[in-house]
Amino acid sequence: MTKIWREIGFVENDPWMIETDEVKVTETQKPLLGLDALIAKAEDSNELGLGVVIKPADDVTKLQPYLDRLAIVAVAFPAFNDGRAFSHASLLRQRLGYTSELRAVGDVLIDQIPLMLRVGIDSFAVTNETALKRLSENRLPGIPHYYQPTARPAEAGQAYSWRRLPAKSA
Repeated sequence: MTKIWREIGFVENDPWMIETDEVKVTETQKPLLGLDALIAKAEDSNELGLGVVIKPADDVTKLQPYLDRLAIVAVAFPAFNDGRAFSHASLLRQRLGYTSELRAVGDVLIDQIPLMLRVGIDSFAVTNETALKRLSENRLPGIPHYYQPTARPAEAGQAYSWRRLPAKSA
């Protein structure tokens, strides 16, 4: 069972679904299209409010001409040790300026959620039982130190020992 979680809690009646051979989108749901299918649909219509799922090997920069037409981008984490979706999320938020919903799908584990939040992911399709239990108990793990700037600043501010900030003009 997949549940959608945001920092405000679990979301009821989320319409977005990844269509597969076994799972078909109903009239009350919206499809998360693959990258090629999204581009084809966007080229053939002026439809707004589209959704796409980006797989690890996809070139996320191909979305740039369509970002203003997307309601959601889902980045796929097929396995806990495949972190390419972190890079996709960071590129979308920081370089491409994507501001709509960014969702993690696939192998979403409780230990990775704080890091996913830092790169700009703001919703999570969670199936892992431990993660579901901890999220329902509001027990999100903390990470006290960060070594790099991201889409979401560290709680303590933007002080990174390796990075020299420009001098403030007087």
